[in-house]
Amino acid sequence: MAPSDLRRPYKRPQLSDQQRRRELSLKRQEQSRDAELQARRLASTLLSLPPEQQPSEPEPEPEPGSSTDYDLRDASKLKGPAARKWFAKQLMLPEWMIDVPHRLPHDWYVLPRPAGRRCFVVSSDGTTISRQRNGTVLHRFPSALPHGSRNRDGSGPPSYSILDCIFHEMDQTYYVIDMVCWKNYSYYNCSTEFRFTWLKEKLAETKACDPPSYYHKYRFSLVPWSRCDLAGLHKAYAGEVPFIKDGILFYNKHAHYQPGNTPLALVWKDEHCSQYVIDTDSKGQVPSHQQVVLELQDDGKVTTSDDPPVVFSCLNLDFVQQSGLQTGCLLRFAIGDGGLTIVDGKLERADLHYLGTSNRARAFADTYSKIMFQSMARGSPLRIDDLVASISSSNDEADTLDVEMAV
Repeated sequence: MAPSDLRRPYKRPQLSDQQRRRELSLKRQEQSRDAELQARRLASTLLSLPPEQQPSEPEPEPEPGSSTDYDLRDASKLKGPAARKWFAKQLMLPEWMIDVPHRLPHDWYVLPRPAGRRCFVVSSDGTTISRQRNGTVLHRFPSALPHGSRNRDGSGPPSYSILDCIFHEMDQTYYVIDMVCWKNYSYYNCSTEFRFTWLKEKLAETKACDPPSYYHKYRFSLVPWSRCDLAGLHKAYAGEVPFIKDGILFYNKHAHYQPGNTPLALVWKDEHCSQYVIDTDSKGQVPSHQQVVLELQDDGKVTTSDDPPVVFSCLNLDFVQQSGLQTGCLLRFAIGDGGLTIVDGKLERADLHYLGTSNRARAFADTYSKIMFQSMARGSPLRIDDLVASISSSNDEADTLDVEMAV
């Protein structure tokens, strides 16, 4: 996996400012918030939101653009697209890797990503509930997590725990990738290094990883993580795992748990570690031209879901009005033969062709990193050899520094 001719990484053209934003994200997290209050309100909301939204008396519609600004205590009142957007922004979502981070073996962990449904799992008051990214209940069940069933910890003080998981349908297992809270203690402001280590210890204290039983309906399992050196990368990429693999996750070891998309968590895949590298259409076929989903703004611009959003084009307002499109609509486009024009890491032009509106169940437009990763996958993908070369180069630089310091 690491032949000698890969010691020097290939210099790829700059496609984004992902590295700069990684550095900014690390600086911003120093401005800490009330993490315990954040976790407590999230747990309350996850437990209290009704499993199904039944028709009721009309309620005032939220103002455009405000659906993601709700207080956690009010989120249980949200419906439809507003609820989907709010819940999707509570998970720490990885960007797609479109450039290789600096110091991979020193500052990053790597882990295989199970195929399945990303969700929060919260245990409290004798029950356990899992909620998907759109806020809908996936399962309501007893578990061996703290206060997760009627026969566990009933005599102790009330508490709640929140895990970030992927539910793997084939073996009916919740694979745990991160921890937000454990027995009322919030981990929002803790580093990945601390969260991962503590998660392993805390799960081992319970019987959550045991086979299912009457008071423990689904098994939990920790996704194995490693330092992102050559051995760790090989383990995540080619190692045997009990689940269907859908790519590789990378977490910056210094990152806090940041709700929403963050460049401090990354996902990457190729044909060896995922069945689905290039996006397919509704029929399961790879379209001849890449398709993207963008959000319509009130001035006709169509943008990504990034913060701040990236503008890809601008629709004629007469066309918008004639088509009955409204601000906030998610629209599908095909990227024509003109492709994407990137200059100094910024999008200059996109050859977009309008296809129609997106699936109503969808909460967000594509991110810039996803669009660029898909574009690269069709032409000049970021390969496993590029990751190997970057790790080898980083190790060489570290060895050189050690020698210089010794001298």
